[in-house]
Amino acid sequence: MTPDTLIAAGLFAVVSSVTPGPNNTMLMASGVNFGFRQSQRHLWGVNLGFTFMLLCVGLGLHSVLDRFPQFYDLLRYLGSAYMLWIAWKLASAKPAAPSGSANANTTTPAASGTARPMGFLAAAAFQWVNPKAWVMAVTCMSTYLAPTAGMAQVALLAGVFMVLGAPCSAFWVAFGQAMRGLLQDPLRLRIFNISMALALVASLYPMLKA
Repeated sequence: MTPDTLIAAGLFAVVSSVTPGPNNTMLMASGVNFGFRQSQRHLWGVNLGFTFMLLCVGLGLHSVLDRFPQFYDLLRYLGSAYMLWIAWKLASAKPAAPSGSANANTTTPAASGTARPMGFLAAAAFQWVNPKAWVMAVTCMSTYLAPTAGMAQVALLAGVFMVLGAPCSAFWVAFGQAMRGLLQDPLRLRIFNISMALALVASLYPMLKA
């Protein structure tokens, strides 16, 4: 991989990672509702989960998927259903207890209706039904990787995405935390969460019309 190709791939990684999408919408909402520290498992689940996805695509998964296009349709419908469920949970969740209070508990059972951060495994698994993640992974590996590239080059490209994409994702969490002061009022927080849920639903449109 030439230096020019690596630079171009790095620019693509930054632009595609920092622009709005399902991951960044949920990360910002997590920053608002739980703060930066409580959102770390969600944040690293996104970044390491997407890095693993890139490795799989670069090592030949995209060729297998090209032979079975029906799998794309299955992913599209599963992803839509899962994102609608996440949007509903976000819009209907009760505010989390303030950090440090006696009632604060990030492992509150879902049945209580209290919001809690997304875990590492859930965030990593979400990448496989995230339409933007698929577009980013396939575009990256097909554009910046030679057909004869070996595992070392695939790993290098995935590493570039992880190193440059992680700060972009962290920016959205930090931005959400910075907004916490403006959203202390329960009504404002509810309006924000509903707005983020609607943004998630709106992000389904390009995938469903394809």
